Amino acid sequence: MNVALAYVVCSAFVLLGLWHLYMAFTGTSSESAAVPSLHGKPLFVPTARSTVAVGVVLVLFATLVAATSGILSLGLPRIVLSWFSYALALGLLARAIGEFKYVGFFKTIRGSRFATMDTLVYSPLCLLLAAGVATVAFQHAA
Repeated sequence: MNVALAYVVCSAFVLLGLWHLYMAFTGTSSESAAVPSLHGKPLFVPTARSTVAVGVVLVLFATLVAATSGILSLGLPRIVLSWFSYALALGLLARAIGEFKYVGFFKTIRGSRFATMDTLVYSPLCLLLAAGVATVAFQHAA
């Protein structure tokens, strides 16, 4: 079976995880494109601990995709790994669609650096990762 897509998806998750770890230890400015903002003020200020947690979870997503594709063995049945991967793909799709106000393709609050990056990079990336994860799960289902 073709595992090239799995390697690409895993690599993307690992790079995103490492980026979050880098950001956790270097910090971001208040005008960052990393979090949604309204009238120039961020809606929340992520702590270093929460940013590290996001980085770790992203690496765990890479591990799930690697296990689903057979690159890595976790000792779990393939069907279980496939269903977890489908759930991840659904979560990524939901992130791409958004919550209709600050995040996703259908956001109504625009004009900030985050909103621009979300439209051009973050939401499309989530959509591509959702498709990649679902494809890996489908190709490697038991």
